[in-house]
Amino acid sequence: MARIYQTRAWHEQLSPAIEEMELLALEAYAHLPEEFRKLTGEVIIQLAEFPTDEIMDDLSLETPFDLLGLFEGRGIAERWNPQTGEGPNKITLYRRAILDYWAENEETLGDIVTHVLIHEIGHHFGLSDEDMDRLETEAEE
Repeated sequence: MARIYQTRAWHEQLSPAIEEMELLALEAYAHLPEEFRKLTGEVIIQLAEFPTDEIMDDLSLETPFDLLGLFEGRGIAERWNPQTGEGPNKITLYRRAILDYWAENEETLGDIVTHVLIHEIGHHFGLSDEDMDRLETEAEE
């Protein structure tokens, strides 16, 4: 009977709304090691359904499902300041691509969001895959 109950519970489930995924991303970010979060400065984390046409063209993407997240901003030495008119660092997670990836893999949605956050920040700052794997492990603890 428990198996039938679990199946029925899924009949009532919807995929997370963009607001729910944004909360999941903010929670995942808050659990990253402090020294890693410092790399981003005052980062803005936002969600979008898909990348814009401009981003699709700039990155030569074949489909909007090719991009799970994007880090836009400057490194530590090039921090935002009011005199340049540039804004703070920003991470955009793409809800539909993440949900598609989730459906095709055996990972939790929270683990995928954490992975995307770490890799967007890490690649931007030149961290190795080993460094990012270590940070993911620390975020799980």
